[in-house]
Amino acid sequence: MFVIESKVLTHQAVLAMLAAAVAKADQIGQPQCVVIVDASGESLGEIRMTGAKYLSRKSARAKARTAASIGAPSSAIPEPVRPLIAAATEGDVTGLGGGLPIRMGGVLVGGIGVGSGTPEQDVAVAQAALAAIGADGGA
Repeated sequence: MFVIESKVLTHQAVLAMLAAAVAKADQIGQPQCVVIVDASGESLGEIRMTGAKYLSRKSARAKARTAASIGAPSSAIPEPVRPLIAAATEGDVTGLGGGLPIRMGGVLVGGIGVGSGTPEQDVAVAQAALAAIGADGGA
């Protein structure tokens, strides 16, 4: 087999996810940085809400890229290797909670990373974004 069929996130999906993430962050009272990437880790959309910690944008990107790369939540990176893998990838891979893979019909199409709150808040915001487009990502 020389080709495989694939699915890609559309800009409409990215906008719907960002809107749902912002709404959830507003609901819980925690401004967030949200980054959405495709399955190759390329950024498709992001927002830093008013009041979100500006350095959290970098960690949100790393969480999204990690989830897309490993096809699992960013928190699945084993604790003992987190510092080493972060150093080896110049911060592109993280074990911080808040990154979830985005799957449509079981196909990995990207990752979402959320940062600026607690890991539980970050995951809740990411899950709201996934729900907005009927995606699953695991937590």
